[in-house]
Amino acid sequence: MGIASEALKNFKGFNLKNLPEVEPVSPGHRACQGCGEVLALRQAMKALGTNVVMCSATGCMEIITSPFPQSAWRVPWIHVAFENAAAVVSGAESAYKAMNRKGIINSPDTVFVGYGGDGATADIGMQALSGALERGHNFIYMCFDNEAYMNTGIQRSSSTPYGAATTTSPAGKKSIGQSTWKKNMPEIAVAHGTPYVATCSPAFPIDLMNKVKKASLVPGPAYLHIYSPCPTGWRCGIEESVEMARLAVQSKVFPLFEVIDGQYFLSRKVAKPKPVSEYFKPQRRFRHLTETEVAKIQARTDADYEKLVAKCVMEAKTKEKPEQEMSIRLDGA
Repeated sequence: MGIASEALKNFKGFNLKNLPEVEPVSPGHRACQGCGEVLALRQAMKALGTNVVMCSATGCMEIITSPFPQSAWRVPWIHVAFENAAAVVSGAESAYKAMNRKGIINSPDTVFVGYGGDGATADIGMQALSGALERGHNFIYMCFDNEAYMNTGIQRSSSTPYGAATTTSPAGKKSIGQSTWKKNMPEIAVAHGTPYVATCSPAFPIDLMNKVKKASLVPGPAYLHIYSPCPTGWRCGIEESVEMARLAVQSKVFPLFEVIDGQYFLSRKVAKPKPVSEYFKPQRRFRHLTETEVAKIQARTDADYEKLVAKCVMEAKTKEKPEQEMSIRLDGA
């Protein structure tokens, strides 16, 4: 049995009747209306509680929670540059370990979390993240993936999906928009031998919160890739964030799974998938795509999903209950 399997063998998760009331991220932050990323952040922090040290890369969640002299954080929080959140959080983890060993503090159960957007994770911060995962620090890294550099003007990242229009990959007569396929960060984390890796979505808060809690219990590094709808950058309605997140899962664009000690587990089987065209339709970043291009993306999506299913050793037994999963609202109430 691996270290993650051993740590999680008696895991008891959250359900709709036992959600924690704690709110480490306060209301009153300055996120855009309908921001799916801050919704996911709120869910993650409710699962973690207050005995945490947070290390934030530059990005949307840093900007909206820390306009000087105010802060939406009720826990220790460090802001660092785009490229070094994973390095700084691994340093904090090492410092606490040394102080606990020397008897300077008595805080052996503190959870260390580094986080950033897809740009700060898949692009600028990948070197630091790779090093922290390889060294085996006891921390969680959360990538809030809104599929572009939204904080600085909707520029493409390596996590921007093929065909999406951004300000630096605009669609036109000679351009399809983003011309490369989305980088598979969860697989990169798995390739490092990371004990616990999972994908999460704010449209399924119980699943998200349970995965965050599991990550906090596993000794060693854990990587969470969290789908984070951005109405501003995706050109969809501010009331559609949760629906976009749900459609991404239902269309197999963003499958939910976890990898425990190298074994894949499918969190949510998509038995009757919706076409990717239904996911694309509300988002104006995809409105230029032709039927031929949509068919190309559909074929790639289907193939990638089948590869994932083939890796999985077990499927979740729970059925989809999207109405119940909508228990956490966008307005912070």
